[in-house]
Amino acid sequence: MNKIAIIFDFDDTLAPDSTSSFLQSIGVDVHDFWQNKVQLLDDSDWDPIPAYLYSMIEISGNKNTPLITKELFVEFAKEMFFFKGVEKVFKVLEKHIKQINKNIDLEYYLISSGIGDIIRNTSIAHNFTEIWASEFHYDESGGIAFPKKIVSFTDKTRYIFQINKGIIGDRFRGKPFEVNKKVNKENLRIQPENMIIVGDGYTDIPCFSLVRSYGGIAIGVYDKKNRKKWGKAWGFIEDGRVSNLVSANYSANSDLMNTLIMAVDSIARKISMSANIYQG
Repeated sequence: MNKIAIIFDFDDTLAPDSTSSFLQSIGVDVHDFWQNKVQLLDDSDWDPIPAYLYSMIEISGNKNTPLITKELFVEFAKEMFFFKGVEKVFKVLEKHIKQINKNIDLEYYLISSGIGDIIRNTSIAHNFTEIWASEFHYDESGGIAFPKKIVSFTDKTRYIFQINKGIIGDRFRGKPFEVNKKVNKENLRIQPENMIIVGDGYTDIPCFSLVRSYGGIAIGVYDKKNRKKWGKAWGFIEDGRVSNLVSANYSANSDLMNTLIMAVDSIARKISMSANIYQG
């Protein structure tokens, strides 16, 4: 019960869109990919996430694009660029929670519609208790062949319940129906009111709504350099989707860092009061 979960999206939350950056790194015209391939599928009533995964499979190994393999994803991930302060935010918050109450644990999770083999091989991946993202099946040539796992919109809420129930780690791999098991309140790993979710996009809205409905905290972020996306971010405030909206800058004393610290403080106080946990 004395645990706080901070749940992050990845693309445009911790880093600029990793799929676009990856495609650009292998010579793909990113604008053409999204506008003339993925958008055509979206217009044909495809879900946006399988649409982009399928479009990547279609261009893999054609005359203008190298075969897209796991090795290419791993190589790209090692050079991944993050928003300012991201690589330090985890230790800063862990240090802070121990200063205010050494008996409360802070855990990080990542739920993304992006590509898992990129995210899991970045320099920050080790900070997360669990990472859930979209996955590819690879064929005998090593190239991407089929979407193995799709994480989209309400799919993301499934993983909120897995965090809640403690359905994490290797022993639950290949057991997708475990999330449906009933768990008594006293046996829940992390209460939803002790969750903080940080995201930027439409696929995060169901998680924003779910966490807030249970008394948790939802923080919307936006890339201040990408003005085209500001309207979407402001819509989160207008619709009451998030508790706060700040630019994606995780450096010390930034608005986002201060918001995260205040959110952790708020939840820590509630845990301490309800459980009478010793502070210090």
